Amino acid sequence: MATATLTTKGQITIPIEVRTSLGLDTGDRVEFVEVAPGRYEFIAATRPVTALKGMFGKPRKAVSIDDMNAAIARRGAAAK
Repeated sequence: MATATLTTKGQITIPIEVRTSLGLDTGDRVEFVEVAPGRYEFIAATRPVTALKGMFGKPRKAVSIDDMNAAIARRGAAAK
């Protein structure tokens, strides 16, 4: 298992085997995604957004912009 130590500045050095496995290089971005309370996944953010195309398949039904805006407004009003 690869480990790293947190510095006083909140920085870590990602072990070489992890960088290699994720295909990370100097200047690449990473994301921390919370998957459960107190548990995060560390993800390389090196793929272009176009790589997401087709990930979820086609929607069951088309939704208009007006329907989307109404759903956003309802959800926003409920959050207050």
